[in-house]
This record gives sequence, C-alpha cells and structure tokens, in this order.
Amino acid sequence: MAAVLEAIMLVCFGLSWPINAMKAWKAKTATGTSWMFLALITLGYVAGIAAKFVGGNVNWVLAVYLINLAALIINWLVFARNKTLDAKRRTARS
Repeated sequence: MAAVLEAIMLVCFGLSWPINAMKAWKAKTATGTSWMFLALITLGYVAGIAAKFVGGNVNWVLAVYLINLAALIINWLVFARNKTLDAKRRTARS
C-alpha cells in the first residue's frame, strides 16, 4: 500500500510538469520561472531515486520517478530555450 500511495503522490506532482513545460513553451520567456525551484525539485527527485536504491526498495514506483524526472528535464530544456529567446530580445532592443 505504501508504494501505491507514493506513486499517487508522484503522479500528482508529475502531471504538473508537462503542463508547466507547455505553458512555458507558449510563453517564450523565462520570466517567472525560477531555476532554483527547478534545481530543488530535480534534487528531490534524484534523492527519491537514490533512496530506492539505498533502501533496497527498488520497485515499479521507480519508473514513475524516472518519468517525472524526464518531464522535469524537458522543463529545463524549455527554460534554457526561453532564456536564450529572452537574451535575443534584449540584444535586439539594444
């Protein structure tokens, strides 16, 4: 039952990442996106994955962690793209 509850928590968090990535992609700006927030969330997922291995509790929930981490990596890529677009706009205005 603990694994099911952990998976539900991960799915709830995980659903937000594709939505956030699409919203940021459409916005074409990194304004309002915090790299520190993304870094802390990334660290949290990496710690959760590491805990699975350290605790010897590698089960199907690990797949949910990895899917969430992949979605978060997409958010990092969109963030980097948007930072580049912001820089180009600043340069064009100068």
